[in-house]
Amino acid sequence: MSLIGSSPGVFLGLTLLFMGGCAFMTGQALAGTWRPAWQLLPYGLLLGTADRFLAFALFHQPLVSPAGFLVDAVLLTVIGGLAFRLTRARQMASQYPWLYRRRGLFGWRQIAPDN
Repeated sequence: MSLIGSSPGVFLGLTLLFMGGCAFMTGQALAGTWRPAWQLLPYGLLLGTADRFLAFALFHQPLVSPAGFLVDAVLLTVIGGLAFRLTRARQMASQYPWLYRRRGLFGWRQIAPDN
């Protein structure tokens, strides 16, 4: 059995699409309420646990799979982190336009003061 479980379709559909969407919304919600980025870790672990349970209950995947859980939790935390950074960059540029400008998709830069 591989790290993603016995079926790549289950991994793609359940983990990446469904739970990945949940992780994306979690990252947006944390950034939108100005919470610190470290809070993504417990939410990523909870989403990984939910993913393992749904794979077990719906698709007869192994419930206790430490490697599978680790892959799921890390992947979902990374997706949440990307959404967090994307949302935070948009927030900084839109809420503080006199201080910051967007710098790429995930960043912002401080505007140089006029001398």
